[in-house]
Amino acid sequence: MLSQDAYPTRTQNSAAILARHDPVVYGHEVVDKQNARLTATQRDSYQQNGFLLMPDLFKREEVSYLFDEMQTMREEFTHAGRKEVIAEPDSGEVRSIFNVHRLNDIFANLVRDPRVLNVAREILGSEVYIHQSRINYKPGFTGKEFYWHSDFETWHSEDGMPGMRALSCSILLTDNSDCNGPLMLIPGSHHHYVSCLGETPDENYKTSLKKQDVGVPDHILLRYLADMGGIKSCAGKAGSVVFFDCNTMHGSNGNITPYPRSNVFFVYNSIANQLEAPKGGLTPRPEFVAAREDIAALAPQVLALA
Repeated sequence: MLSQDAYPTRTQNSAAILARHDPVVYGHEVVDKQNARLTATQRDSYQQNGFLLMPDLFKREEVSYLFDEMQTMREEFTHAGRKEVIAEPDSGEVRSIFNVHRLNDIFANLVRDPRVLNVAREILGSEVYIHQSRINYKPGFTGKEFYWHSDFETWHSEDGMPGMRALSCSILLTDNSDCNGPLMLIPGSHHHYVSCLGETPDENYKTSLKKQDVGVPDHILLRYLADMGGIKSCAGKAGSVVFFDCNTMHGSNGNITPYPRSNVFFVYNSIANQLEAPKGGLTPRPEFVAAREDIAALAPQVLALA
């Protein structure tokens, strides 16, 4: 007998806010005290708010090195016709490059850096692997918004991620100001699961990665969450890192400043939370969007500057 889905979505006649059934911070059994990255205050803040901004986690020379590599990838991939490249819907400029930890040795190294990997292991209380990786470029003048959404709602529906035992890690490779479209989050929203309206078309990723129309929250429910928790802009200097729960409601404005807002983005998923079949009989999204193959726990490896 099939168990009932604890997080139904895109099947109801009305949107709803449902209870969360999973922990937020699972503990830090895997990372011993000597290697733990977070203080008790930081863990409590993540538990309460659903995100944590850690300023200046990477040094200036490391950021410069990563920024140059990010730009090199952009130049090499712009006209390569690669499926991993997502263009801005109007300008055609590169919006995102997916699967960067498998396409580039430097970013493959970066996902293993203890400064980020051990935070993920500590919060999720297990070994982890990369569910998804990408660079979000958001170029100056033309960078489009990312509308409000919970990542877990999409990953649960379209990828079959069973539970909320995943987190996102956004490493700022340029300064993210209050003006150039920084990440915005609703504190406390991760404690509530927002079930969305709308049937998911097959291969929805082909349009949703450019502009999301399915899996977006109802305006009244979004207002309810914002009224309770407010909205926090995660502006920060290059080298800062934002960790946020997979169910935290977030988005970002468009960038009409001359200054790009470029971040590298990793999704760490618990090795105990691997993907199942997507909901509603959907075809699984491709490997470069949602990893199912060659899943293995990541071992810490310090970032090396070539």
